[in-house]
Amino acid sequence: MTESMTYGRYLALDELLAAQHPLSDRHDELLFIIIHQTKELWLKQAIAEIRLALDLVRADKPVEAYKSLARVSRIQAVMTLSWEVLTTMTPSDYTRFRDVLGASSGFQSDQFRAVETLLGVRGGGVPGPLTTEFSALPSLWDEANAALARAGFDLPAEVLARDWAQPYEPNQAVEDAWAQVYRETDRYWELYQLAEKLVDIDDALATWRHKHVLTVSRVIGMKPGTGGTPGVPYLASTLSKRAFPELWTLRTQL
Repeated sequence: MTESMTYGRYLALDELLAAQHPLSDRHDELLFIIIHQTKELWLKQAIAEIRLALDLVRADKPVEAYKSLARVSRIQAVMTLSWEVLTTMTPSDYTRFRDVLGASSGFQSDQFRAVETLLGVRGGGVPGPLTTEFSALPSLWDEANAALARAGFDLPAEVLARDWAQPYEPNQAVEDAWAQVYRETDRYWELYQLAEKLVDIDDALATWRHKHVLTVSRVIGMKPGTGGTPGVPYLASTLSKRAFPELWTLRTQL
């Protein structure tokens, strides 16, 4: 079987390359489809990496989690760069096939919501099977805080034993504990490096959101989104979201 394996068969290229089905005769629709299908593939990989990192942090193996976390932030960078390709499509190009999209929208991406949910951003959006599954479990931020508690930091019960499905509320005790990690980096080196890997991901996610807003604004202006959202105003409202809020606010303490 190994001897008969080919590049195309291994990668299922016949199925993959036949998965684009433009509904119009407009040239740019193929680009639109490929960009979004590619993003979904990268999101699938990001989910696999975050789930592995979650397991490792839960097992008090933060060093082993660094690789997966670094890979996630690099996947995010590639996804952000792909907006540059989409911006070669002008508003005139897009309006020629936009009607075939109907009510479909990236707002409905279960995998994107799942990534947010795994990281710690919960609530809002259209819940799909993955999002629903992950909402019932501790997020990466919940597991990082649990690891902090196991390292000897005194964190309150509302942080360590909360309703995981509910949005996380920033806590001063969490900020103070992580601030101590940053003040005593030699003593808490593994946790300190874990925190910085998490900040890399949050930074990359904010960059992705910002580029998304610019791209949508460039292509459709202030028109409503296809999924019934307000479009640019909604996207702009997400720019302040942070999966690991105390890792940002603690910097004022230092």
